[in-house]
Amino acid sequence: MHRLIQRGLMFGNLIEVASPILVERYNRALKHLTGKTTDLTDFHIDVSGYSPEVGDALGDHLYLNQGGCNRQFILLTTDQKTAPLLNAKFSNSRDILRHFIEENEPQLFALTARDSVAGELVNSVFSVSDPVRLFDIRKVTVEADTTEGTLRDAEKLGALAERFKQDEDGWFDDVLIADMITLAKRTGDVTRNPVTLRHMAFDQEDFWTAHFGGVYFFRGVGHPAAITSGIKGDLGKLPIKYTFDFKDRNQIAKFFDYNDLVEPIVKARGIDASAILRQKMDFIVVDAAQNAGVDLTGATRRDIRRLARNHADHLPPEYHGLREMVDWAENEGKWPRISSDHPAYFYTLRATDTDQADLVNMLLAELAPKDIRQLFICHKEVFYRLYQGWTDTKKSFVADFLEREYQVDKAGARAALFGHDAPLEMPRVRRRASDDMIDRVGPWGAVRR
Repeated sequence: MHRLIQRGLMFGNLIEVASPILVERYNRALKHLTGKTTDLTDFHIDVSGYSPEVGDALGDHLYLNQGGCNRQFILLTTDQKTAPLLNAKFSNSRDILRHFIEENEPQLFALTARDSVAGELVNSVFSVSDPVRLFDIRKVTVEADTTEGTLRDAEKLGALAERFKQDEDGWFDDVLIADMITLAKRTGDVTRNPVTLRHMAFDQEDFWTAHFGGVYFFRGVGHPAAITSGIKGDLGKLPIKYTFDFKDRNQIAKFFDYNDLVEPIVKARGIDASAILRQKMDFIVVDAAQNAGVDLTGATRRDIRRLARNHADHLPPEYHGLREMVDWAENEGKWPRISSDHPAYFYTLRATDTDQADLVNMLLAELAPKDIRQLFICHKEVFYRLYQGWTDTKKSFVADFLEREYQVDKAGARAALFGHDAPLEMPRVRRRASDDMIDRVGPWGAVRR
C-alpha cells in the first residue's frame, strides 16, 4: 500500500500529534476510555482520534472500536473535522462525528484548549454478533466530556448556582458555597460562559456496515431491503421483506427503480456524460490488460485507448455496452438495450437526489468495481481491499491516475462526476421532463413495470 500512502491516497489528511502536551492529553483520554496508553511521542489521528501508529504499537487496531459497534473518539482539536475516518464499520460514523464537531465548534475549541474531549457514538445495541441485532440499531447518540469531567462539573455547578439563587438561606450555607467555589475553579463562570455541548442524536435508517461481509440497509424507503455483498443465506432470516446479494441483479435493479434511487448517467444535468462513460471504459481496459499480463507502467489515456482498439475482440461485455452508449450519445448511433442482467448495467447509473444518495453511490461503486475512480471516492474500504490483489503494474497505474486526476482537484473531479452542484458530496440532481423519451425507449425500460 506504500504507493497510496506516498501519494496521500491512504492515511491522507490525518492530523499530526507531535507536541508533548497533545501527546499527554491523548494518553489521558486513551487511559480514560480504554485503560491503555502509548509510549509514542508523535503519531497521526483521524476524525475519531484513532491512530494507525498507536494501533500498531498496541497490537490492536480496534482499540477505540471494540466489537465494531459503539465507536469511541478522542478530540484534541476541532481540525479533526476535516480528517477521514479509518477502519469504518458503519457508513454514517464519519458524518456524525463531523456534524458533532461543526455544531459544537466554539465549545469544543474552548474545551480542547485545556484538555482533550473523549466520548462515544452510542448505538441502540452493544453487540452485533448476530445479523438480526443490526435491525435494533435505530439511533446513534453522541456522548462526550473532557477527561477531567468539565461538562459534568459545569452541569452540577449550574444546578448548585440555581439552588443558591432560589434558597433564602443560600448566603449562609457554607457547604453549598464551598462546593460552588471548588467546581468553579475547574469550570470557570458558567453563568457568563456556559460550558455545554448540544445533545445530538442521529437516526440510523439507511446505512452500510462492514459486519458480515458488508451489508447495505435501506429502511427509510418505500420498499425496504437489505443487500449484502456476501451470501444472503449466511445472514439467516432477517426482519425485512427483501434480502438480496450481488447475484440478484434483476431484483436489485427493480429495488432501485421502485424506490426511484438511480438514474442513467446520460440523463444527468451538469456533467459530461460521454466523458464519464469513456473514462469508465478506460478503467475496464486497464482491468482486462491486467488479466492479460500487459505492462501498464507509464501508460497514458492514448495508450489505453490504443490497447482497446487493438484488442477490442478480447474486451469484456462491460466495455462494449458502454461503447455502444457513447456511440448513441455522440454519433446518434443505435440506442443500446442494456438490461439489468447485462454486466455494464450498473456502470451506467448514478444516484438520484434522495436522502440515500451517498449510500446508493456507495453500493453502485461496489456493483461496478472496475470503475476504480468511483470506487475510491465512494467506497474506500472495498477499494483498499481489492487493491491488495492487483498486479504491481495496475497498482502503479491506478495510484498515478488518482494522484494526477483526482488528488490535485478533488472538488473538480467530484463535480465532473456528479454535477456542478455537488463539489464535496454525492450527486444532487433534479429529474427533467425531457427524460421521458429515454425512460420509454432506453435500456432501463427493461426493469420498469
